[in-house]
Amino acid sequence: MARYTASVCKLCRRCNEKLMLKGSRCLTPKCAMESRRPVRGRRRRVSDRGLQLIEKQKARYTYGLMERQFRRTFTQAEKQRGITGENLQVLLERRLDNVVYRLGFADSRAQARQLVQHGHIMLNGRKVNIASCLVKEGDAISCKESSTKNEYFKQLIEDIEAKSIASWLSLDRENLVGQVISLPTPDEIGATWDGKAIVEYYSR
Repeated sequence: MARYTASVCKLCRRCNEKLMLKGSRCLTPKCAMESRRPVRGRRRRVSDRGLQLIEKQKARYTYGLMERQFRRTFTQAEKQRGITGENLQVLLERRLDNVVYRLGFADSRAQARQLVQHGHIMLNGRKVNIASCLVKEGDAISCKESSTKNEYFKQLIEDIEAKSIASWLSLDRENLVGQVISLPTPDEIGATWDGKAIVEYYSR
């Protein structure tokens, strides 16, 4: 599968907004948005189409999806009942790599995707290595037992106490077992991108 391999900091600068693509590093002075001086001079006026594109790219970069995969998710959101923009937010949030990130097992979605693809994550007691897998209400997400002996997970057990968990999830911090209490709502997700603008972008 194709994936983005260049600097993710360029994506934040392209959107002119912190997308937290490097986890806790984005909160330090090392963040490119902090260390790079802002460009001086007059900015060109961005058209309505350009603003819609920025919102679409912002959502795509945040969840680490390529264009074809993002478009496929949008089509799935269109087929569901309700508001397409909100359906899109919920579908993206239900991805397994995002849930692993929301549970605090990883500092970024990219790191969470790697944990899933390398077979460290269990879904309802079965190993799953597909990051785009959608979780359902009642699903249990845990770490593979043999993986917990890994140095990464030993450190995670110590660090996870300080991490906050999404309100639609629960977590047994001692055993590193999370559960989907309910499907997320748009208010719980708190997306920084405009779903309505993305719908308008694809409707042309």
